[in-house]
Amino acid sequence: MRQLFFLFLLAASGPALAQVNGANLPAAPRPASGIFVLSALSQEAGPQASSSSSVSSGSGVPQKPLLDSGSPATPITRSDAEGIALKNNPRITANQLLALAAGQVTRQTRSAELPQVYGSITASEAEDGSRVGSGALTDSRLYSHAGTGGGLTQLITDFGHTRDLVATNKLQQKAQDKTVIATEQDVLMATDAAFYRLLNAQSLLDVAKATVAARSDVQKLTSALTRSALKSDLDLNIASADLSQSQLLQLDTENAVASASAALAALLAAAPDTVYQAVEDSNAAPPPPPGTDSSAALNADAQMQRPDLQALRLNAQAYQKYARAQQLQHLPTISALAVGGITPAAPDGVFVPHWYAAGGVNLSLPLFTGFRIDAQAEEARLRQRATEKQAQELSDTIARDVRIGVLNAQTAFRRIGVADQFRNQTAQAFALAQTRYKLGLSSIVELSQAQLQSTQAAVAAVNARYDYLLALRSLDYARGQLAP
Repeated sequence: MRQLFFLFLLAASGPALAQVNGANLPAAPRPASGIFVLSALSQEAGPQASSSSSVSSGSGVPQKPLLDSGSPATPITRSDAEGIALKNNPRITANQLLALAAGQVTRQTRSAELPQVYGSITASEAEDGSRVGSGALTDSRLYSHAGTGGGLTQLITDFGHTRDLVATNKLQQKAQDKTVIATEQDVLMATDAAFYRLLNAQSLLDVAKATVAARSDVQKLTSALTRSALKSDLDLNIASADLSQSQLLQLDTENAVASASAALAALLAAAPDTVYQAVEDSNAAPPPPPGTDSSAALNADAQMQRPDLQALRLNAQAYQKYARAQQLQHLPTISALAVGGITPAAPDGVFVPHWYAAGGVNLSLPLFTGFRIDAQAEEARLRQRATEKQAQELSDTIARDVRIGVLNAQTAFRRIGVADQFRNQTAQAFALAQTRYKLGLSSIVELSQAQLQSTQAAVAAVNARYDYLLALRSLDYARGQLAP
């Protein structure tokens, strides 16, 4: 009779959970004997079965799901996310504005080489013939008058000081342009990481939901067998514990999906409550990883292409030019001067004639500046050496990152095949364990272990795929060739 009840139950339950955690599992074999129907046992199991979609708090009150299936989600691909990030991310805009500002600094410095023209209008009421006792007026004797005129100053030569300052600003502007490119690649890498994190979390959520459904069915089955005195309360407790464990997994993955969506929304400068649904690009399969022997060539390419390294090298050259410009302040500065104007209102016989004009050359030579010039030049040289050391450190870091990136890509690529094999093996083991449990040939512990391994294998398969896709993008970033 005991064996007969098992056969009745097997016929009522139908095929076992044929699809668990995203993997197609082979259907459990049916017994060779005839099919019997035990509807009463199936109906008994219904009221006490745990729902696979509802999660309650410790007090038994249903909680609002973290992800509302009815709320609209914005589908987005990786290429779409990258395009929006490049357009809207404030970090990129800020660095672009700084690059424009650096261009204006170059114009400011170059203005010293161009003529300086200024005009003035002066009117004064004075005690005619009185003399200046103190103050800033240049005339020693004052008269009431009104006049207008202008002046011109043209730098003839400062022996390369201004020229080197302009070269310094140009190099700094180029460095800022490279910083813009580096910032764009930083944002692209962060966007790709957030996108694949969201895509991975979505796939893991499907695994979690399938696991909850599978363990819910096992809990229903065990509950029915327990009430029929075919299984012990220990079996029911283990099945219920497995179901609770799977519900915790679903809660964790729902939180991971919501968090990844919020992180992606921040990078895209969207509203924080925007819900995204990552959609995998329908392109061809990703290329295989580069070989280990290609690390040297990839590193050489990265040393030339990384924009942040180029920015540091340009800044070092800028400090070198700046040090030379500061040292040239010891040399004289020669300028041409011109001044002219008219004095239409003045006392008779004082401003004769009523116009004036003059020209000349001025030479200015700093004799002693309190060692200011030497300190400025030494400061620039020290900053140059510090920037060169920073560039050397970044160069070593790039070589390390390229090497690790190649190894990570190769490992992630190999993990895909191993993970798929692991998933298929655990799927077959779970199908057999489920059949053995229904036939009473094994305990709930064996079935629980098979379920756990099947879930772990499905998670590993999902992680392996997206880890490889992200590893390829990380390698492109290390090489300085990350582009939409």
